[in-house]
Amino acid sequence: MLKLTTDEIIGLIEKGSRFEAVSSDYSYTLKISEYVPFVCGAVHDGHNFRHSLWDKCLHTEYERWYEEDPRTKQMVQSFPILIAGLDSRFEYDLNREPERAIYEDAWGKQLWKQPLTQEEKDESLQKHINFYRVVKALIQKLEHMFKHVIVFDMHSYNWKRWDREVPVWNLGTSNIDMDRFGNLAEHWSRKLGTMSLPNGIGNLSRINDTFQGNGFFLKYMTRSFENTLVLATEISKIYCDELTGVIFPEVVNSVEHQLKTMIPEMVKEFQRAVD
Repeated sequence: MLKLTTDEIIGLIEKGSRFEAVSSDYSYTLKISEYVPFVCGAVHDGHNFRHSLWDKCLHTEYERWYEEDPRTKQMVQSFPILIAGLDSRFEYDLNREPERAIYEDAWGKQLWKQPLTQEEKDESLQKHINFYRVVKALIQKLEHMFKHVIVFDMHSYNWKRWDREVPVWNLGTSNIDMDRFGNLAEHWSRKLGTMSLPNGIGNLSRINDTFQGNGFFLKYMTRSFENTLVLATEISKIYCDELTGVIFPEVVNSVEHQLKTMIPEMVKEFQRAVD
């Protein structure tokens, strides 16, 4: 893996180079082992938290972990194009607009002991800006090469905080063109519902049940690129113990293994629909 500036990463994308890199500030990674018409993204996988902010933060490391999306990068790590955040959403949230990316409070609890300075906010927001510069360059390149692109926007959520039955898989579609892509979204949801999980875990897939797909990662690409479909795909945290932070590797590995088949099948379905 290379360590590169954002400008260097964008330059390699524009040249059509194959590479795997971490940004020079260690805020995101990008792998392009082959140029293909689909991308996997895991913007909330990161757990890094800038050291200079530690003493200012009221939330514990566990409380931050609880709201992050651990192992979502691993679930799609085998695919040719993968972009992932390395920083915790508690420093800045890649799935929010820049003006909302730095939390004042988080899930009902004040986040900072004292307000951040503008310089501290600017340092975090520059990482947000750089990430989306790369996203823009990447999708521009892929649309130029293939015309149509599909993005698998991977997330997870805490199912135990709900007081009703919730699905293992939730697909948020409120910000995609359902007249154009509705059948594809429903096809992806049905496909996810066929996944067989270990340890007797039941599976259920629904659309807009727990979340509606309002994240900035989806909105940015959908608004910026006419021919890119983003599928905001949430898995409930059946693959870990939300209360202790213990990961269940057999569940993570099962999801990863089955997505190796399901995602390429979905890409083929997408290509048939848009051709």
